[in-house]
Amino acid sequence: MSTAKLDELFDTLRAACARQYGFNPRRVIEGMRYVGKEGHGKDMVHVFKDAGTHSQIELKNTFVTLREKHGDKPHWTDAEKARYKNTDAEIDKENEAKHAELDYIRNCQIYQDHREQLLSHYKDWPRYQPSEQNPREAARALIDTLAAAQDSRLGAFAEHMHSNDPAHLAHLLLMPCHLELEASRGAS
Repeated sequence: MSTAKLDELFDTLRAACARQYGFNPRRVIEGMRYVGKEGHGKDMVHVFKDAGTHSQIELKNTFVTLREKHGDKPHWTDAEKARYKNTDAEIDKENEAKHAELDYIRNCQIYQDHREQLLSHYKDWPRYQPSEQNPREAARALIDTLAAAQDSRLGAFAEHMHSNDPAHLAHLLLMPCHLELEASRGAS
């Protein structure tokens, strides 16, 4: 699909979401990704997916429908709908908090000490080391090892992030890796 056609679809999506659900157009543009077409003829819809929650929206002509349930998993909770109605100031505050969180992770001792180890599991990283584990599994194994050793760096990280869930901590620890990979690709 051409960039012009995709821009036109996003303009229609943004307007329909604002009109039908009161969603902030900025949140729609920042949060939604185009998935593709579904159906045939007059039943064809364009599908968009939230980048974080994977909730989907169908766009048919100038009307949108939220897919409240997709597969076995419910979507579009009241909290998610409310998040899409946030004001620009609320979105700015949320983005600032995310940047502060990312800056903390990027500069915390646990990430600095294990940065190369974490990055080495990404195929796009120049110093990639083939492994049986994908990056998520490797980060989770690192968290488990550090937890078993009662590592003080992990304790400080978990306390600052307000989480003791190993899967969540592993996810957070990988966040700066994605930015470094993007920067590495841009430098090539």
